[in-house]
Amino acid sequence: MTNPSRSAPPAVTRLALFTDTWLPQVNGVARTLDRLVTECHRRGIATMVVTPEDGSAAPTAAHYELKRWPARPFWAYPQLHMATPSTVRARALLESFRPDLVHVSTPFGVGLSGRQAARALSLPLVSSYHTHFTAYLKHYRLQHLDALSWPFLRWFHNGGLATFAPTQHVADQLSAQGFRGTAVWSRGIDTVRFHPARRSLERRRAQGVPDDALLCCYVGRLAPEKGIDVAMEALRPLLAAQPDRLRFLLVGDGPAETRLRESAPAGVLFAGRQEGDALAECYASSDVFVFPSVTETFGNVVLEAMASGLCVVSHHAGPTYEFAHNGTAYPVDVTSPDVLRAAVHTLMHDAPRRAALAAAGLREAQRRDWASVWAKLFSHYTHVLNDAHEPVAAPAGCPGKIAEPAASSEQ
Repeated sequence: MTNPSRSAPPAVTRLALFTDTWLPQVNGVARTLDRLVTECHRRGIATMVVTPEDGSAAPTAAHYELKRWPARPFWAYPQLHMATPSTVRARALLESFRPDLVHVSTPFGVGLSGRQAARALSLPLVSSYHTHFTAYLKHYRLQHLDALSWPFLRWFHNGGLATFAPTQHVADQLSAQGFRGTAVWSRGIDTVRFHPARRSLERRRAQGVPDDALLCCYVGRLAPEKGIDVAMEALRPLLAAQPDRLRFLLVGDGPAETRLRESAPAGVLFAGRQEGDALAECYASSDVFVFPSVTETFGNVVLEAMASGLCVVSHHAGPTYEFAHNGTAYPVDVTSPDVLRAAVHTLMHDAPRRAALAAAGLREAQRRDWASVWAKLFSHYTHVLNDAHEPVAAPAGCPGKIAEPAASSEQ
């Protein structure tokens, strides 16, 4: 796996992707990685995806190799299936597929195996950071792991030549934690699918929404770390006071769904998991997107809501604020029910402000095309391969020029 020519920078021709979440799971990580594999196919790059079995009968696509490992549901999150780490199995797959780059996206069974096998075979290795697992611990009663989480994640990601973060905010956080070689791999948006023209009065009526009511919506996993309880507490008095003028639609499923249904006040609607055009209609048929999560690394759904012409209420700090600011959203402290309630109450009675925020958000979304995102990522890939084939590694402090640490001296 040497560079056949020093006359031009090496390019990726065969990519091995190790991930513990994959289609048909509906989450931002799986959807982003699916887009990556599709773009690889468009560029003529052979791709192998290694991921756990999830109990589904989803068909495999013809444009990549899919290798699924036996797995069991994770006890704290049954929708997520976990595989037992196996460096031997991962190494055999890599020796057979012979990639020129290995990309690991999760630090668990499959991702951990891919990391270890790639290092054992001296293959160029990169990782991507998608989820603030450290922020999830308290929501799943795993606080006792907090002292170990950052050291483990730092060890995991520093085993490669680069770590891709979805926003500059997250990249800066990782650098502050001692991660080396961080770079930004942002996200784009499909503005054909997610568009204000998808608005449907029929869908609103079918969901029981009065024509003149303000429809707030949340799209995403119904999980403890998403802050949905705070949003329901915030909207409960407004829903009770003006039952004909407000509705709150939850689109998605997850481990907290049963509990949320049991505690939801009148006026909270559940649409379940939606995909494709049905999901696009749910967005566009709403008026205000309420996103109470503070654990995001990007917030794909916020960008989808903006592209759909919604006024967005999101957190006033962190990754979502990075692209939902300067008048493109209504930033507030979403951890405070009182503050969140005041924001929705204001927007209920200020249609011009809703329209102005929605228009600004739409303009922001429309400039975030996937083509530029992929151009930057594959340029990073090329630099990583070039660095991997350098006869002498540059100093570890030089961005993008990180010497591969010896297996016996990982930090």
